Amino acid sequence: MPKYIAKRVFMALLTVLVVACITFFLMHAIPGNPWLSEKTPAPSVIEALNKKYGLDQPLPVQLVKYLGNMLRGDFGASIKMSKNRAVASIIAEKFPVSAKIGAISILWSVIVAVPLGCLSAYKRSTWVDSTLRVVCTIGISMPGFVVATILLLTLAGEGRPFPTMWNVNDVTWRSYVLPCLALGFYPMCYLARQTRTAMLDAINQEYIKTARSKGLKTGKIIFKHALRNALIPVITYLGPQIAFTLCGGFVVEKVFSIPGLGRYFVDSIQARDYPVIMGTTIFLATFIVVMNLIVDLLYKVVDPRINLEKGGN
Repeated sequence: MPKYIAKRVFMALLTVLVVACITFFLMHAIPGNPWLSEKTPAPSVIEALNKKYGLDQPLPVQLVKYLGNMLRGDFGASIKMSKNRAVASIIAEKFPVSAKIGAISILWSVIVAVPLGCLSAYKRSTWVDSTLRVVCTIGISMPGFVVATILLLTLAGEGRPFPTMWNVNDVTWRSYVLPCLALGFYPMCYLARQTRTAMLDAINQEYIKTARSKGLKTGKIIFKHALRNALIPVITYLGPQIAFTLCGGFVVEKVFSIPGLGRYFVDSIQARDYPVIMGTTIFLATFIVVMNLIVDLLYKVVDPRINLEKGGN
């Protein structure tokens, strides 16, 4: 196990490094620069600003300098959104907002999806199964902004129980309901479908048939024996999904005007704030890599027969 973890940590560092390099060159390949706006400065001013922030140097030189600072924990400072403010400080302020909404969204989606998937598998080919499959298919097909818009039109506004926008001065439990529903609806539908498929495969295994022949109750067979093996594909999906959700539902945060990391990241791309774009992307990539490592370790907990040293990659 220690050898496997060391190998995965090394691969994680290499992955983050590759992501940083690709993001850097793609970011600079986009037309425009941070100084373009409705009142574009004179060319001499743009040249002075580029020199001040090191943007006049060749891209390979900028990349090497950035990676060197990154290895020391310095992600630079914002050059447009929050001028001269450290990117690490911005992430530390914005991430908790996104993480809280994301955690609630993932929690309710898992709590609802797994039992629904089990129920759908147990009631396969019945109206219950058909209804759940239709709902889940619709949920997977609808973009997040459509779900958010429908929730706003039906449940938010004057005379309705929930606010339309996020009020930083008056955050209550009502403020979290619609964003968390919108952000967690897609994972819930996807997880329910995955759970159903995995459960259908599990309940047709020989050990389940043996358990039935021994007279075990259906509930015990499903939740103690079949579900344990059916959780492996569910856990696989949850790894990166948790990372994306905790770091912010970009569209959902934009729709509800939530001052989280996702919304700030979208705004930084529009503003060409290079240090914020780089820092947020690297933070998200690191989070995803860490979650994938945790998922691999959870495989061993769910199914002790899995040999990580042989099968892990």
